[in-house]
Amino acid sequence: MSVFVKACALSELEEDTPKRVELDGTPVSLVKTEGEVFAIHDICSHANVSLSEGEVEDCQIECWLHGSAFDLRTGKPSGLPATRPVPVYPVQIEGDDVLVSVTQES
Repeated sequence: MSVFVKACALSELEEDTPKRVELDGTPVSLVKTEGEVFAIHDICSHANVSLSEGEVEDCQIECWLHGSAFDLRTGKPSGLPATRPVPVYPVQIEGDDVLVSVTQES
């Protein structure tokens, strides 16, 4: 069962502009794009830098350092140099609250 915690207010998110938050010690990049809100691990699997400092386009977030882009829905990289996906997290919207689950309870 997923445990959801408040990450931010929906009104704090700007279209196609990543917002970095930390939830239960986990760095998360929140992105509002294409009518949805996505939560993806904020650290690039290739270079250990913050993805929230990158650009968002076509439901992908691009790492600013080497240009790897990750699908916001799946976390899969779309090209080199990254070869490993990054985790994506379930999101729920309740009123103006963006809730994200970064942990699973047994």
